[in-house]
Formats: sequence, C-alpha cells, structure tokens
Amino acid sequence: MPSLKEVKMRINSVVSTQQITKAMKMVAAAKLRKSQDRILQMRPYAKKMNDILRNLSLADTQEASLKWYSASREVNKVLLVVITSDRGLCGSFNSNVFKGVIRLIEDQYAAIHRRGNLAIMPIGKKAMDYFSKRKYPVIGDYALLFSGLNFESAARAADFLMESYRTGRFDRIDIVYNEFKNVATQILRTEQYLPVLAQVGTKTTARIDYIYQPESAAVMEGLIPKSLRVQLFKALLDSNAAENGARMTAMDKATENAGELLKELRLSYNRTRQAAITKEILEIVGGAEALKSS
Repeated sequence: MPSLKEVKMRINSVVSTQQITKAMKMVAAAKLRKSQDRILQMRPYAKKMNDILRNLSLADTQEASLKWYSASREVNKVLLVVITSDRGLCGSFNSNVFKGVIRLIEDQYAAIHRRGNLAIMPIGKKAMDYFSKRKYPVIGDYALLFSGLNFESAARAADFLMESYRTGRFDRIDIVYNEFKNVATQILRTEQYLPVLAQVGTKTTARIDYIYQPESAAVMEGLIPKSLRVQLFKALLDSNAAENGARMTAMDKATENAGELLKELRLSYNRTRQAAITKEILEIVGGAEALKSS
C-alpha cells in the first residue's frame, strides 16, 4: 500500500493536470467559435465557386489554353496536400489524416510511389514531422501556413499548386484533410484538386455554352485562379475548425478522466489514513496492556 505522502503527491499532480486541461478546453472553445463562424460563412461561397468552375470545364471554349485546369492526362506524377495541425493534444485528429493518406497511397498510388513520383506537401507541423521522418519526398515551403492563416497565404500556396500542375510537374493533385461537422465529429475528406472534375448532371452531361462579357479569356483567366484559391482556403478553414473542435473534446474528456482519477486517489488516501490511525490506536492499546501486565 502506498504511503500517505505518495498518495498526496499524486493527488496534487492530478489536480494540476486537471487545471491545465480545463484551461486548454476554454482556449479551444474560444478559438472554435471564431473558426466555426469563418468556415460556415465560407462554405456557400466556396461551393458556388466550385460549381461554376466545374461547369466551365464543360463549356465550349475555343481557347484550349484556358482549359488547362481540367485537362486530362496520364497520371505519372502525384502530389498529395496533407493538412494537419501544428500542435498535438487533439485526440485522433492528426492520426486519422495520416492513416487516410497511407491508405490512399496503398490503394491508388502504390506503383507511382514505388517509382518515386509521389510527393507530399504538408500543411501543419505534425504532417511535416510525420512524413519527413518516414523519408517521403516532402515540399515543405507551406508547412507553417497555420501560424498566420489568411486568404493571402492560402492564395500563395494555391498559386504554387496551379503552377505545378500547369507546367506538368504533377499530373494530379489531391487534398486530404478533416472536414468540420460539429464539435465532436470530424470527417476525413480526400478531394481531387487538379484537374478539376466536370460538373455531372443528374441525368445527362450536356455541353454548357456561356455568353461572356468581357471576352471569355479575360473572364476565365481571373475566375479560374480565384476559384481554386477559394477551394484551398476553404479546406484550411475546415481543418482549423475541426482541430479546435477535436482539441476541445479531447481536453473535456481529459478533465473528466482527471476527476474520476481524483475520486479514486482520495478514496485511497482516506483508506490509507484510516489504516494508519487504526495501527496507531492498536499500538497505544497494546502498549497500555503491556504496562498493566507489568
């Protein structure tokens, strides 16, 4: 049986840990409100922009150079954009992404990976550390986007992806991230970023003709990059909100677990204390009886 001092030290340690997890839960809750508002406001706009972009890929555009974003070619070189968090203590948030990426590689890109034509672009320190340690080809220029997340920084990363696809450095680019559903639930998403998939109707896929004002070249040259920048920014906001929700849930559970452990430790402390008191009483009584008999 542990001594009273040992149990008391464990109780103090758990109390300190519980205070930390409570504080982290409150911080995560405050961040969650802000990040949740941002993604809920962004989703309708991003969806509409994506629908327009996918519809444009079906349009009868004479300039083939304008349809580079939906040009289909043989997939020999692949880039996976993996979005995680910068910090831990958020449950299975990051590990789910890592498992999803490994599963994606094994199921779809195993041959490409064996040829050395698969690269990882991590966004988030955890992804950077994970894939660097496992010797994956890593493009680490945008790993720290979350340290100052805004549309301008996301646009720079999107421009790099567009240029890499347009010049043929990669034939396909996928994004893997956690989508925010609610505080307790994150949904792992794998989305094809480039080439853009055509918008398929419910019955038939019809050719869509647009009337452009000004010329189609001017419209599409501005619209295509903006839409793709918005799609990446939306994925980053989703991941950020999901991270805060996961951390809030994890810290709440940790606080509850600390409370349960405190109950057990205090019960053990009381039992140990009672046993010590009983032992002292027995020693006193035994000493008194010895004095009487002498």
